[in-house]
Amino acid sequence: MRALSCLVFCLFLVPFATAQTVTVLDATGEPVPHAVVTMEGEGGSPENYGMANKVSQEDLAFHPYVLAVPKGVSVEFPNLDRVRHHVYSFSRGNRFELELYGREEHRTVTFNKPGTVAIGCNIHDDMLAYIRVADAPYGGVSNESGTISFDAMPENIATAHVWYPQIGRDEALVLPLIADGEGYKLSLPADAPAPVARMSMN
Repeated sequence: MRALSCLVFCLFLVPFATAQTVTVLDATGEPVPHAVVTMEGEGGSPENYGMANKVSQEDLAFHPYVLAVPKGVSVEFPNLDRVRHHVYSFSRGNRFELELYGREEHRTVTFNKPGTVAIGCNIHDDMLAYIRVADAPYGGVSNESGTISFDAMPENIATAHVWYPQIGRDEALVLPLIADGEGYKLSLPADAPAPVARMSMN
Protein backbone atom coordinates (compact mmCIF):
# COMPACT_ATOMS: atom_id res chain seq x y z
CA MET A 1 0.00 0.00 0.00
CA ARG A 2 2.88 2.36 0.87
CA ALA A 3 4.52 1.67 -2.51
CA LEU A 4 1.23 2.37 -4.33
CA SER A 5 0.77 5.64 -2.46
CA CYS A 6 4.29 6.69 -3.37
CA LEU A 7 3.66 5.88 -7.03
CA VAL A 8 0.49 7.97 -7.13
CA PHE A 9 2.26 10.86 -5.40
CA CYS A 10 5.18 10.74 -7.82
CA LEU A 11 2.86 10.82 -10.83
CA PHE A 12 1.73 14.28 -9.77
CA LEU A 13 5.35 15.50 -9.64
CA VAL A 14 6.52 14.27 -13.04
CA PRO A 15 5.63 16.44 -16.04
CA PHE A 16 4.03 14.24 -18.68
CA ALA A 17 3.01 14.85 -22.29
CA THR A 18 -0.46 14.80 -23.81
CA ALA A 19 -1.90 15.63 -27.22
CA GLN A 20 -2.93 19.27 -27.61
CA THR A 21 -3.64 21.94 -30.21
CA VAL A 22 -2.02 25.37 -30.28
CA THR A 23 -3.39 28.27 -32.35
CA VAL A 24 -1.29 31.29 -33.30
CA LEU A 25 -3.20 34.58 -33.61
CA ASP A 26 -2.12 38.07 -34.58
CA ALA A 27 -2.86 41.14 -32.47
CA THR A 28 -6.35 41.46 -34.01
CA GLY A 29 -7.25 37.82 -33.35
CA GLU A 30 -6.74 36.62 -36.91
CA PRO A 31 -5.00 33.26 -37.47
CA VAL A 32 -1.32 33.27 -38.45
CA PRO A 33 -0.36 30.54 -40.96
CA HIS A 34 3.23 29.37 -41.55
CA ALA A 35 4.25 30.13 -37.95
CA VAL A 36 6.83 27.86 -36.32
CA VAL A 37 6.13 27.04 -32.68
CA THR A 38 8.76 25.27 -30.57
CA MET A 39 8.69 24.33 -26.89
CA GLU A 40 11.19 23.15 -24.34
CA GLY A 41 10.63 20.15 -22.07
CA GLU A 42 11.38 16.48 -21.61
CA GLY A 43 11.03 15.01 -25.05
CA GLY A 44 14.29 13.57 -26.28
CA SER A 45 15.56 14.19 -29.81
CA PRO A 46 12.74 13.95 -32.36
CA GLU A 47 13.36 12.96 -35.97
CA ASN A 48 10.77 15.45 -37.24
CA TYR A 49 8.11 17.90 -36.08
CA GLY A 50 5.05 16.09 -37.37
CA MET A 51 5.76 16.71 -41.04
CA ALA A 52 8.03 15.12 -43.62
CA ASN A 53 11.58 16.50 -43.71
CA LYS A 54 11.11 17.45 -47.34
CA VAL A 55 10.89 20.59 -49.51
CA SER A 56 9.56 19.75 -52.98
CA GLN A 57 9.74 21.87 -56.10
CA GLU A 58 6.45 21.74 -57.99
CA ASP A 59 4.61 24.24 -60.20
CA LEU A 60 7.62 26.56 -59.88
CA ALA A 61 7.20 26.86 -56.12
CA PHE A 62 8.61 25.28 -53.00
CA HIS A 63 6.29 23.11 -50.89
CA PRO A 64 5.90 23.64 -48.02
CA TYR A 65 6.57 27.36 -47.82
CA VAL A 66 7.78 26.94 -44.22
CA LEU A 67 9.25 23.75 -42.79
CA ALA A 68 10.41 23.19 -39.20
CA VAL A 69 13.02 20.52 -38.45
CA PRO A 70 15.11 19.49 -35.42
CA LYS A 71 18.81 20.26 -35.77
CA GLY A 72 20.94 17.48 -37.19
CA VAL A 73 18.34 16.02 -39.54
CA SER A 74 18.57 15.72 -43.32
CA VAL A 75 16.01 17.37 -45.59
CA GLU A 76 15.18 15.98 -49.02
CA PHE A 77 14.72 18.32 -52.01
CA PRO A 78 12.87 16.43 -54.77
CA ASN A 79 12.22 18.13 -58.12
CA LEU A 80 8.68 17.39 -59.33
CA ASP A 81 8.72 20.03 -62.07
CA ARG A 82 9.37 19.54 -65.78
CA VAL A 83 12.15 22.11 -65.59
CA ARG A 84 15.46 22.02 -63.76
CA HIS A 85 16.11 23.89 -60.53
CA HIS A 86 19.23 25.25 -58.84
CA VAL A 87 18.39 25.38 -55.12
CA TYR A 88 20.56 27.35 -52.70
CA SER A 89 20.77 29.21 -49.41
CA PHE A 90 23.21 31.84 -48.18
CA SER A 91 21.94 31.63 -44.60
CA ARG A 92 24.73 31.76 -42.04
CA GLY A 93 25.69 28.36 -40.66
CA ASN A 94 23.49 26.47 -43.13
CA ARG A 95 24.75 27.57 -46.54
CA PHE A 96 24.30 25.07 -49.35
CA GLU A 97 23.99 24.86 -53.12
CA LEU A 98 22.27 22.16 -55.18
CA GLU A 99 23.30 22.73 -58.77
CA LEU A 100 20.91 22.13 -61.64
CA TYR A 101 18.92 18.92 -61.40
CA GLY A 102 15.83 17.77 -63.24
CA ARG A 103 12.44 16.13 -62.88
CA GLU A 104 12.18 13.20 -60.44
CA GLU A 105 15.73 13.80 -59.22
CA HIS A 106 16.34 14.72 -55.61
CA ARG A 107 19.10 16.02 -53.37
CA THR A 108 19.60 15.93 -49.59
CA VAL A 109 21.03 18.51 -47.17
CA THR A 110 21.77 18.10 -43.44
CA PHE A 111 21.14 21.11 -41.19
CA ASN A 112 23.20 21.21 -38.00
CA LYS A 113 22.91 24.84 -36.85
CA PRO A 114 19.70 26.16 -35.25
CA GLY A 115 18.29 29.19 -37.03
CA THR A 116 16.45 30.21 -40.16
CA VAL A 117 17.38 28.97 -43.62
CA ALA A 118 16.03 31.10 -46.48
CA ILE A 119 15.90 29.04 -49.68
CA GLY A 120 15.75 30.22 -53.27
CA CYS A 121 16.20 29.00 -56.83
CA ASN A 122 18.98 30.50 -58.92
CA ILE A 123 16.90 30.00 -62.07
CA HIS A 124 13.44 31.09 -60.85
CA ASP A 125 13.71 34.21 -58.72
CA ASP A 126 10.12 34.09 -57.45
CA MET A 127 10.70 30.80 -55.63
CA LEU A 128 11.19 31.21 -51.87
CA ALA A 129 10.84 28.97 -48.82
CA TYR A 130 12.09 28.81 -45.25
CA ILE A 131 13.41 26.03 -43.05
CA ARG A 132 13.46 26.77 -39.33
CA VAL A 133 16.07 24.56 -37.65
CA ALA A 134 15.40 24.21 -33.92
CA ASP A 135 17.04 22.67 -30.89
CA ALA A 136 13.82 21.72 -29.10
CA PRO A 137 11.94 18.47 -28.42
CA TYR A 138 8.57 19.89 -29.51
CA GLY A 139 7.79 21.84 -32.67
CA GLY A 140 5.41 22.37 -35.55
CA VAL A 141 4.15 24.77 -38.24
CA SER A 142 0.70 26.35 -38.16
CA ASN A 143 -1.79 25.61 -40.93
CA GLU A 144 -4.04 28.10 -42.73
CA SER A 145 -6.19 28.28 -39.59
CA GLY A 146 -3.16 29.13 -37.48
CA THR A 147 -3.37 25.77 -35.69
CA ILE A 148 -0.79 23.11 -34.88
CA SER A 149 -1.75 19.68 -33.54
CA PHE A 150 0.86 18.24 -31.21
CA ASP A 151 0.81 14.52 -30.54
CA ALA A 152 2.41 15.35 -27.23
CA MET A 153 3.49 18.41 -25.27
CA PRO A 154 4.45 18.84 -21.62
CA GLU A 155 1.50 19.81 -19.45
CA ASN A 156 3.51 22.18 -17.28
CA ILE A 157 4.78 24.28 -20.19
CA ALA A 158 4.11 28.02 -19.78
CA THR A 159 5.72 29.63 -22.84
CA ALA A 160 6.57 28.85 -26.45
CA HIS A 161 8.91 30.28 -29.06
CA VAL A 162 7.16 31.61 -32.17
CA TRP A 163 8.82 32.45 -35.49
CA TYR A 164 7.35 33.43 -38.84
CA PRO A 165 9.05 34.84 -41.97
CA GLN A 166 8.42 38.53 -41.24
CA ILE A 167 10.14 38.36 -37.83
CA GLY A 168 13.68 38.10 -39.19
CA ARG A 169 16.38 35.56 -39.77
CA ASP A 170 17.09 34.09 -36.34
CA GLU A 171 14.89 35.93 -33.86
CA ALA A 172 11.82 34.39 -32.23
CA LEU A 173 9.12 35.68 -29.93
CA VAL A 174 8.68 34.10 -26.50
CA LEU A 175 4.95 34.13 -25.81
CA PRO A 176 2.78 32.80 -22.99
CA LEU A 177 0.61 29.78 -23.72
CA ILE A 178 -2.96 30.72 -22.87
CA ALA A 179 -5.56 28.02 -22.22
CA ASP A 180 -8.34 28.29 -24.80
CA GLY A 181 -11.07 25.67 -24.59
CA GLU A 182 -9.49 22.26 -25.16
CA GLY A 183 -6.24 23.73 -26.47
CA TYR A 184 -3.97 26.74 -26.19
CA LYS A 185 -3.46 29.99 -28.04
CA LEU A 186 -0.46 32.21 -28.67
CA SER A 187 -1.21 35.86 -29.39
CA LEU A 188 1.29 38.10 -31.16
CA PRO A 189 1.91 41.47 -29.48
CA ALA A 190 0.64 44.62 -31.20
CA ASP A 191 4.16 45.71 -32.15
CA ALA A 192 5.08 42.42 -33.82
CA PRO A 193 5.70 42.53 -37.61
CA ALA A 194 2.51 41.87 -39.54
CA PRO A 195 2.37 38.30 -40.93
CA VAL A 196 2.13 37.92 -44.73
CA ALA A 197 0.62 34.81 -46.32
CA ARG A 198 3.51 34.16 -48.70
CA MET A 199 6.34 36.21 -50.16
CA SER A 200 8.63 35.94 -53.16
CA MET A 201 12.34 36.70 -53.51
CA ASN A 202 11.54 39.95 -55.40
